[in-house]
Amino acid sequence: MDPRAHVRRFDHIGITVADLDSVTAFFVGLGFEVEGTGSVEGEFVETVCGIPGAHCEIAVLRPPDGGTRLELASFVTPDHAPGSPMAMANELGLRNVSFEVGDLQAAVDAVAAEGYGLVGGIGEYENSVRMAYVRGPEGIIVSLFEQIG
Repeated sequence: MDPRAHVRRFDHIGITVADLDSVTAFFVGLGFEVEGTGSVEGEFVETVCGIPGAHCEIAVLRPPDGGTRLELASFVTPDHAPGSPMAMANELGLRNVSFEVGDLQAAVDAVAAEGYGLVGGIGEYENSVRMAYVRGPEGIIVSLFEQIG
């Protein structure tokens, strides 16, 4: 391994949410499994987050292929700070998490049945991939794509 390569693997993506249960249910509906849940407080989380008195509830979700996990965190204290739930893809910061699905239309229909709609439409790129952005709970943009070529 290159001695300059500090990163060994991609471990997880962390998303701070207000309603841990509803966001967890959304991702479970897409096929994630709950790997674990818990509560974190005390010196460790206060030091890492730089927030005195930090206490959060977390859920770690694993995709079916065992790949990169999602860590959802909801702060008990201090209360969460509002973000921009209608942020668009050109706003600075983390804008979407992306997942390959087997059937894009079926996945879009499933999240629509739960009340989550498309940000734009379903696009197709050079007969190789179809993709759509879905506005999930709390404004999270979830990119769903299907390999077609």
